[in-house]
Amino acid sequence: MAEKVPQTKKNHARVDPLFHYFLAPGIILLLGFAVVHLIRHPGFEAAAILAIAILLFVLAYKARSYALKVQDRVIRLEERQRMDLLLPGALRARIAELNESQLIALRFASDAELPALVERTLDEKLSNRQIKDAIRMWCPDYWRV
Repeated sequence: MAEKVPQTKKNHARVDPLFHYFLAPGIILLLGFAVVHLIRHPGFEAAAILAIAILLFVLAYKARSYALKVQDRVIRLEERQRMDLLLPGALRARIAELNESQLIALRFASDAELPALVERTLDEKLSNRQIKDAIRMWCPDYWRV
């Protein structure tokens, strides 16, 4: 996936323009319109429009959250496999101690710095932010949405 700007810690958060700038604001506006319409013109049709707006809001939220959860699961699997190959035996046995947030943050670490960073993460119970701050050689993840 081609990127115009190289990914770094400062710009790694991703925005999906169709979702963040079109779908989400559109559904929020529709929800607001439906509430105002129900207040001004109470009735079955206005209540139905509000119900549809609520359903669309929940649908968009759940679809986005499901996609992100699947990505998180794939990242966890990829990182566990990578760690299984790169970590020495004592650290390899402790992979299960890493939580989801730590595994996801560790994906940005280079192979060379991963063993020391995993050990430090486990010993100091680093947060995902602390892990990202500790990474010296940032490896971008352009596939995350």
